[in-house]
Amino acid sequence: MILGDSLTAGYGVDPAEAYPALLQARIDAANLPFEIANAGISGDTTSGGLRRVDWALAKGADVLIIALGGNDGLRGISPRQTAENLAGIVDRARKKLPNLRVVLAGMQMPDSMGAEYVEQFRVIFPKIAKEKNTALIPFLLDGVGGMAELNQPDLIHPNPAGQKRIADTVWRTLEPLLRATTDPSKPESQR
Repeated sequence: MILGDSLTAGYGVDPAEAYPALLQARIDAANLPFEIANAGISGDTTSGGLRRVDWALAKGADVLIIALGGNDGLRGISPRQTAENLAGIVDRARKKLPNLRVVLAGMQMPDSMGAEYVEQFRVIFPKIAKEKNTALIPFLLDGVGGMAELNQPDLIHPNPAGQKRIADTVWRTLEPLLRATTDPSKPESQR
């Protein structure tokens, strides 16, 4: 399950070009028994994710990727509030599915938001990942953010090439988690 915003929903690209679909293709090619559920909603914030995480996980999941926060930052929401919401999403998800593996996908803000805000926002994701013992993708848009050739004309939403780069970034963290989940040599408590 990927709980996200327009980046996850694939705003402006064909659904088959969005990174969740590209991840599914990699899962299929690796013969792993998982199906990606895309819970991306354009414009969503961490507050929205907190409100809908129980519903999103109603059918269950083995891994939850939380890819929210970009809209919080662009709207100037307090980094403290964003952090509380992300922690709340992790807590609710684990309450609902105690064996769930959680991945937090970090976001960063452009320098135009001001140095103090940019730094306060940047530290949210590694801090929550450490406190909540989740896997961390340091920056979802690594190598994509601010790159005109990888984004649509709005310079916010990735084009198909940018979506592929995001899939590469997520796969580096997701693949080992999926493989560990299916490894029969590990005791159930470690899968």
